[in-house]
Amino acid sequence: MIIDLERNDLGKVCEYGSVKVPDLIRLEEYATVFHLVSTVVGKIAAKYDIVDLIAASFPGGSITGAPKVRAMEIIDELEPVRRGLYTGSIGYIDFNGDADLNIVIRTIVMKKGKAFFQVGGGIVADSIANQEYAETLTKAKALIQALGYHEQG
Repeated sequence: MIIDLERNDLGKVCEYGSVKVPDLIRLEEYATVFHLVSTVVGKIAAKYDIVDLIAASFPGGSITGAPKVRAMEIIDELEPVRRGLYTGSIGYIDFNGDADLNIVIRTIVMKKGKAFFQVGGGIVADSIANQEYAETLTKAKALIQALGYHEQG
């Protein structure tokens, strides 16, 4: 689903037929979680630039789900607080038009001496609520430990 969504997003600004998936679903291991990762590439059409590409592809499909526009509307209706930096992007665009951007997850924001972070997970038709909740706690655990707190008992 996410791969198709990203192919669609890139297809809006890339040359017809140039969008490819050279690396389909590989498992990456991180300190506290595993991620399934794919690579989607395309050649930006001459009438577009990097800013158009960013506008077409953000927010990322792994953040919104699909269909993207309706999913964003539902997120806006259901979430009690604005996301702020969370699930936004940090990165750079250089003078050649090259860019390196990320999606901001598992990030601690300091504001007026207080630490804030958000965690979440993707909900699909066959999700099991308590397992999804446990996954968010696992994601939060690393951030809590980074702040110097540890589980008790």
